[in-house]
Amino acid sequence: MGALQYLGDGFLLALQWHNLVYAFVGVLIGTAVGVLPGIGPMSGVALLMPVTASLTSGLPPEDAAASAIILLAGVYYGAMYGGSTTSILLNTPGESSSVVTTLDGYQMARQGRAGTALSISAIGSFVAGIVALIALVFLADPLSDLALKFGPAEYFSLMLLGLCAVSGLGGRSMTKALIMTVLGLLLSTIGIDNVSGVARFTYDIPELYQGLEFLTIAVGLFALGEVFKTVLETDDGETDVIKVGRILPSLSDLKQSAGPITRGSLLGFFVGVLPGAGATIASFFAYTLEKKLSKNPSRFGKGAIEGVAAPESANNAASGGAMVPLLTMGIPGSGTTAILMGALLMYNVQPGPLLFTDHPQVAWGLIASMFIGNVMLLVLNMPLVKVFAKIIETPGQYLLPLIIAISVFGVYAVQISTFDLVLLVICGVAGYYLSKNDFPLAPLVLGIVLGPMIENNMRRALTTSNGDFTIFLSKPLSATFLVCALLWLVIPLLLKRRGKEVVVSEEA
Repeated sequence: MGALQYLGDGFLLALQWHNLVYAFVGVLIGTAVGVLPGIGPMSGVALLMPVTASLTSGLPPEDAAASAIILLAGVYYGAMYGGSTTSILLNTPGESSSVVTTLDGYQMARQGRAGTALSISAIGSFVAGIVALIALVFLADPLSDLALKFGPAEYFSLMLLGLCAVSGLGGRSMTKALIMTVLGLLLSTIGIDNVSGVARFTYDIPELYQGLEFLTIAVGLFALGEVFKTVLETDDGETDVIKVGRILPSLSDLKQSAGPITRGSLLGFFVGVLPGAGATIASFFAYTLEKKLSKNPSRFGKGAIEGVAAPESANNAASGGAMVPLLTMGIPGSGTTAILMGALLMYNVQPGPLLFTDHPQVAWGLIASMFIGNVMLLVLNMPLVKVFAKIIETPGQYLLPLIIAISVFGVYAVQISTFDLVLLVICGVAGYYLSKNDFPLAPLVLGIVLGPMIENNMRRALTTSNGDFTIFLSKPLSATFLVCALLWLVIPLLLKRRGKEVVVSEEA
């Protein structure tokens, strides 16, 4: 009853009129931040952090800290909602965790089901947010203890499992999927090595010293790739106007989405709890899981509603899960939670084991405000589905320049670099030719995301074991992940070989 009592006190704080305003402003700005590619939740929270100091200047210190973190957290999970909009409508990921949504969301939009995809995305995000917050209230302490058991060896093996699982995103050919995964890993090594300080594959180009910007590659491959496809493969440069169709999902759609939303919410929360894992990995895992569980996996990538429901639920649940290590251990689980931690420290609030004892008003007020904020997001986004969906009815000669403008603005805003614009065009051309030849783009993107994490955790593990590689097998959790990764690759190959042998025996 202790947790419920504290949560009730948190609601008393969160329901104060000025905190309701802060929560609403936060989720509204967060939605806009998610829609615009290139800004992302991390940039949005960082830009608003100085603003909160002036907004809360007249409040007592404890109330000021609570109000500021309520606004900034609203931007964080609001951006997770908004990121799906351009992914579904324009094949342009609003932020990195929305990349997976493009695979089926954009195909649904092209089939005249944009409204349904946006609605399911909003509903899945809402359910995931509530599930994550309930889990946060009751499971924060035991999960923080579990997360502490994850050392560098366990993280390395988990990331390796993620790369092997990406074969599930590989279309018809696992070989092509693995080629793209390795290409992603190679691209992730470009830049200054964090450990040795040596420049790798930079060819004395200063812009490459900090590596390739992830969002530039993702937007180039998906958004500009689609633009090139439309321009080069459509006669006379004109495209058919795509109809929106119905806005609200049917009972059949809801029934198909219920399981993926539930599984995506739970999986996303537990992945979010792991420091460093993040919403992007959670969304990839959720998509892969649904494809493996599906009776007809060939539907994925062609407009399967499960391919929207699962990753959108997972990335929103992961944002709630990332609050567990931040609030209970003082360990930021992602870049955005690191900035939120900085905001708490700015108000002399130390996240960690003593937060709930020393500053219960801030901790429980934040958790309660996230419940309220998720309701606000649903109420805000569901009426806007019809407005957003109308974008897809824009004729091609107007829509394509819009996609290019959003892509260029988003990419340029990240680092204010013309080099990124050149890279954007190169990735757009590459995305067109790769997808035309059935090379899946998602494994390449995941390889870029996971590459640095795999390398850093492998080095840390080998440093603690004095270079002994058996550390990855001697740790039970690590060994389990490695065995699962091996089975994930071997079992499909054995089943394929067995199927060929059956066909040959029948022909004989």
